[in-house]
Amino acid sequence: MKNKRLLMLFSILALVFCLPLLAGANEQCQGCCGSCCSGHGAARPDKEIVILYTNDVHCGIERKKDTKRLGYSSLAAYKKQCERETPYVTMVDNGDAIQGETIGTLSKGQYLVDIMNAVGYDYCILGNHEFDYGMEQLVKLIKGADTSYLACNITYTGTGKDELLPLLKPYAIAEYGLGDHAVKVAFIGVSTPESLTKSAPSTFQKNGQFVYSFNGENPEKFYSCIQKYVDECREKGADYVVILAHLGDANESIPYTSVDLIEHTRGIDVILDGHAHSTIPCRKIKNLDGREAILTSTGTKLCTIGRMVIDTDGKITTSLVEEVAAKDPRVENVISNIKKQYEASVNAVVASSSVAVSDCDENGCRLVRNRETAIGDLSADAYRYAAKSDIGIVNGGGIRAGLPKGDITFDNVISVHPYGNTLACCEATGQDILDALEHAYRAVESKATDGKNSLGECGGFLSVSGLKCTIDTSVPSHVVLDEKGMFVKVDGARRVKDVKVLNSKGQYVPLDPKATYTVASQNFTLKECGDGFTMFAKKKYIINEGECDYQMLINYIESLKGNLKDYTKPQGRITIK
Repeated sequence: MKNKRLLMLFSILALVFCLPLLAGANEQCQGCCGSCCSGHGAARPDKEIVILYTNDVHCGIERKKDTKRLGYSSLAAYKKQCERETPYVTMVDNGDAIQGETIGTLSKGQYLVDIMNAVGYDYCILGNHEFDYGMEQLVKLIKGADTSYLACNITYTGTGKDELLPLLKPYAIAEYGLGDHAVKVAFIGVSTPESLTKSAPSTFQKNGQFVYSFNGENPEKFYSCIQKYVDECREKGADYVVILAHLGDANESIPYTSVDLIEHTRGIDVILDGHAHSTIPCRKIKNLDGREAILTSTGTKLCTIGRMVIDTDGKITTSLVEEVAAKDPRVENVISNIKKQYEASVNAVVASSSVAVSDCDENGCRLVRNRETAIGDLSADAYRYAAKSDIGIVNGGGIRAGLPKGDITFDNVISVHPYGNTLACCEATGQDILDALEHAYRAVESKATDGKNSLGECGGFLSVSGLKCTIDTSVPSHVVLDEKGMFVKVDGARRVKDVKVLNSKGQYVPLDPKATYTVASQNFTLKECGDGFTMFAKKKYIINEGECDYQMLINYIESLKGNLKDYTKPQGRITIK
């Protein structure tokens, strides 16, 4: 009996010491992933290798009231804690770090690079939003970053000098340990081909022609590009291959998702992912050889910190850390000094509202990419008001937040429209508008199909003003896109029906495909073919470059004297069946 009690005591102690490093660590995933534990003779580290990863931070630099953000100072503190326990700690970011809130907009990403330098990243990759401030600014930011930027699938085919690619490496192989006993881990950077349409297409063009590519001309070319570098890293002795990806697992990104990449390649052990804002502690997916690779992602806005461990037995585990009590004083000081430079201006009250205007449903689920929302209606109305146009449209990817009740600060408004897009207004036919709606609503579902309540998310989902329509989801989309994701035509039955426009008498009447209407939106959608809207690019423009999007929103709210009671809920402009 005494021996049984001792055995039980030892079992309890073993369980306690095997708990995650922090109480906040989420579900863990472990096992022999891909070929990491067999088939390649992978070396075992003498101490744990810890890889910390972030993605889609979108300027979420610090914890804010009523949010789950950890912030960069907590991330830096956690890194130091890990470094006290093992000498092998690496930190990586998987894209979309420098854009998303006022701090990014005002500095064109520079403040974020300064903060990330203080935190101490080893490797970063380019998300689609790293390109939002233009190629020249991106080059400047990379040159000022104390990290290596990795990208294996970006190519340049233009004539003349390219400034970007010489700053990027396709991969890096880090060694942990000394001499013959060192363990080699390859980090390969992969950026989404959707960057061509999910940032401004003009960024990747010269003289109207695309000169940059992400090897997304077809899926096979994309997979073979990454496979080439996986094989090359293995040939150079990599014991483990980790993909730093900005691909996501959303249906709208098929066939260029992280899941697709694993299923069509071999030799990848782990994908640390971004782009879809998914929170994935661990997901195991079989590759071409039937071996499992791990997929993981941290969500967005530093709501969690990713922690990948290669243990001394060669096994890989991944988990998400949700709570870190400590903060790093040096990083706190860097953030504080930066905030002092712009805080007075962003906290200035620019308007007030009698109600809150939301971008979510009652459960807090973001809807601007798949449903009509109150903030979408308000934003589209602001464009139509500013241009005095027949129709106003705004893409879901261009709306990043709602507005509070009461005082509205400059910070609040920029949080809605952080890109600084400018007003454009063109003449378009009714047929152009029908094509645009068909393109915008091609992914909409009547109910969630992926278990995430996504309802068919698409950054090009249009909120509308001066227009009403119905989406019949029983009709599959017949939109044809080219290899870069640009609209080509509708080749079959249309799912957008009963389209009506508001006339001068305030009545909704059927849209005439042959008539000409004025359409207002941001330059990204109309002139630059953002989200693949090609139908407006070569039209006659009444306004080429007007006010910034956030200023239009301020002006429109002021015109209503803050009385936004009509925007407490969606106004019924888009019906989904």
